[in-house]
Amino acid sequence: MFSFARFSAVLVKEFIQMRRDRVTFAMMIGLPIVQLMLFGFAINADPRHLPTLVELGDNGPITRAIIASMQNSDYFDFRGAVNGGTEGAAALRRGDVNFVVVIPQNFERDVMRGRHPEILIDADASDPSAVGGAAGAVGGIIQVAITETLTGPLAAMAGTPQPFSVSVHRQYNPEGKTSTNIVPGLLAIILSMTMVMITAVAIVKETERGTMEMLIATPVRPLEVMSGKILPYVFVGYVQTLVFLAVAGAVFRVPFEGSFWPFFLGFNLFIVVNLALGFLISTAARSQMQAMQLSFFTILPSILLSGFMFPFAGMPAWAQLLGSAVPATHFLRITRKVMLKGAQLADVGPEMGALVIILLVISAIAMLRYRQTLD
Repeated sequence: MFSFARFSAVLVKEFIQMRRDRVTFAMMIGLPIVQLMLFGFAINADPRHLPTLVELGDNGPITRAIIASMQNSDYFDFRGAVNGGTEGAAALRRGDVNFVVVIPQNFERDVMRGRHPEILIDADASDPSAVGGAAGAVGGIIQVAITETLTGPLAAMAGTPQPFSVSVHRQYNPEGKTSTNIVPGLLAIILSMTMVMITAVAIVKETERGTMEMLIATPVRPLEVMSGKILPYVFVGYVQTLVFLAVAGAVFRVPFEGSFWPFFLGFNLFIVVNLALGFLISTAARSQMQAMQLSFFTILPSILLSGFMFPFAGMPAWAQLLGSAVPATHFLRITRKVMLKGAQLADVGPEMGALVIILLVISAIAMLRYRQTLD
């Protein structure tokens, strides 16, 4: 028969064991809270205040009304002016801005003479979801500006078809294919998941089996242990990356427009960062289960805060600050810039520098936590 006493004993035992396993208990409580905060406050599928540059070939009242209307719409945040198409194209390639608005020369005169000039808006469509809302709303925004500007003697023009046209040129992904945006970023997520978890579990496994005692008894230093444990898994990252590039090109037709060397340096640096993070996790985990749990906890920000699934520009400032501390954020930008935009080494320099800083911080903390003797 069912014994309430035996049931109570097992129940109490489980609560005691749960209290002792603080990592698992913290994951059960902390993970839902983190998900709630991120999805509730940080995720925004309709980003606003997108950085924009303008090339002013003319600066009459109609031009000023158009720029003011776009600024007031909250979709566009004008950061300055450029002197030519080359400067604007370089800003788009580096990812400094999402839009470049080009007002042609003699724009106001051509409007008055009925020549129907064209305003060109270059958009960085490597992430279609980031610029889709703004690009779709620009027609209505400019129409409002025309209605408010063409008054008095020019009121007759307001009732006619729009006296000029607006052309949105979606660069780097003109067809708006989701796979073109998702596939390059997926490499960052794959490497994060595998490199962090493999390293953390492999090192903790040695502790559980007792082989770590023999390693600690030797005169091997923390840096030597870290390097020796990390480098073999770099080969695994190489294999994953080669398979990824082959499938991305053959199956999904994702282009590789840039130089190979920025990509090569970036992914090597990213692999080492993730392996160092796995080593750091192994210093905190006491079992393979804890190592897997902590690894998963680091993967969640990589997916939600890096710009992989949701536009980075649509996140609030505090979420962007947190996302800037995630290694996947910077490697994702490197892959998209190189593969889709044809970026060179100078274009991805800031992302490389950020990965180096993150690597130094993680390595320093990991070596401080690593103990030469067992507890």
